[in-house]
Amino acid sequence: MKKTFSILMLLLCLAGTARAIPYSPEYLQTHGEEGTMEYIRFGNFDQWLVRHVKESGIIGGDTKTLYHIAPNGTWNNNNPYLGTGGTPWACSNVMAKVSGITKTNVSVYRDTHPGHGYCAKLYTHLEECKVLGIVNIKVLAAGSIYLGQTQEPITNTKNPMSKLNAGVKFTKRPTALVFDYKVKLSGQPNRVKQTGFGKPSTVAGKDMPDVILYLQKRWEDAHGNIYAKRVGTMVRRFISNTDWVNNARFPIYYGDITKLKIYNSAWALTSGENTKYAKNSKGKMVPVKEVGWGNANDTPTHLVLQFDSSHGGAYIGSVGNTLWVDNVRLAY
Repeated sequence: MKKTFSILMLLLCLAGTARAIPYSPEYLQTHGEEGTMEYIRFGNFDQWLVRHVKESGIIGGDTKTLYHIAPNGTWNNNNPYLGTGGTPWACSNVMAKVSGITKTNVSVYRDTHPGHGYCAKLYTHLEECKVLGIVNIKVLAAGSIYLGQTQEPITNTKNPMSKLNAGVKFTKRPTALVFDYKVKLSGQPNRVKQTGFGKPSTVAGKDMPDVILYLQKRWEDAHGNIYAKRVGTMVRRFISNTDWVNNARFPIYYGDITKLKIYNSAWALTSGENTKYAKNSKGKMVPVKEVGWGNANDTPTHLVLQFDSSHGGAYIGSVGNTLWVDNVRLAY
């Protein structure tokens, strides 16, 4: 019982957190240029790897389908997924193997965008863990997609954020993030916090899907500590239902934005639970400490980008909140 609970909690901690892979010039599909826009590679979401993963018998033995934004293919095995075919994308669909027990979380799906092929569907749901047919754990999980990578299979529950290498090397200065989206909110006036411990609790305020983009200027000291200044920021929360909105453009703001009218706590420097981790030059995962705002003219070194079906962090949201995303581009 304790082991299955630990696996589920780890999987849900991983949801909604940006991850990253080593830099590749293929992040931007230069052949996808549209004037001054560049697609992020695989950002039209028309290619998907489909994995069929069998969970352990003690928790039901079901075969779960996990979708990943990557070259088309099908896996009928429990092999770990570390990214394939040069994709820069990862998502909250992950597999863990702890003490011989295999468990998955599925909150991102392949869907269709009329006239545009496939898209990504991010969904907030309750993840259940059953032992011998009895439901004993329910945890709220949001759907997330992000640039990056996580190391599968997850094998322990210690400091789950330290297993996510957040931020890709990136030195351009885009003016905006452009993408297509559709929103369906749960309709609930407040959110729920459901961690698997005790009864669910109410969190004031309605649940909103979001998108977060950070441009950071990072450096490493002689001891392997990584620091960063925030060079560019774009955060958007979606407050109402929409049909497909194509070619939506969201400007990126550079430098210290704390005095701008658009600034609020959602745009703040990362700290505490929101702290990202990255692999340093010694191969060790360490926290990325955002120590201040960069100059508006600085050149960034890293890009963090993520889309979420719920904005409140781990275990908080409203079941049914859904965000569809397609055609992710950077404008210059």
